[in-house]
Amino acid sequence: MTTDPKVLYIIVCAAGPAGEVGTLVKLAQDDGWTVQLIATPPALDFIDIPALEQQTGRPVRSQYRKPGEPRSPRADAIIVAPATYNTINKFAQGTSDTYALGLLAEAPGLGIPVVILPFVNSALASRAPFRRSIQQLREETGIRVLYGPEEFEPHEPGTGGNASATYPWQLALQHV
Repeated sequence: MTTDPKVLYIIVCAAGPAGEVGTLVKLAQDDGWTVQLIATPPALDFIDIPALEQQTGRPVRSQYRKPGEPRSPRADAIIVAPATYNTINKFAQGTSDTYALGLLAEAPGLGIPVVILPFVNSALASRAPFRRSIQQLREETGIRVLYGPEEFEPHEPGTGGNASATYPWQLALQHV
């Protein structure tokens, strides 16, 4: 009896480490996952779409499919990395104004586990809306936010380039 490979959706947002999302793709593939990459519309300018499509063997998605286009395989899990201030706040509020947020909005109700690995600076992280969003997401079943000591800790404003080099991609995969 053969089993289908596990399907991991990686939602990539427009933040410094996004250009290195292929690192997470490789880690996931090495762990036996089939990867479907979804980019928020602003993230499209941060990533190498042809290279990622070659790496995954699948199109990078950023919009809902058109009628008649094939569906992506159903996700067994979702990682959002790097997750931006904007995406985290919108996800917590239930906003579904992009394909990526639409997937996230449905995931808890479908029983699909979601792991969020933020990439925000300390000025944004200090904001009450962000703190509330982290708390709200942590209260939902099936959502894991990797934020805090020994997970992701915000960097100082203006130092994101340096922080990108040490972004803990493997941490997200460990918690799927």
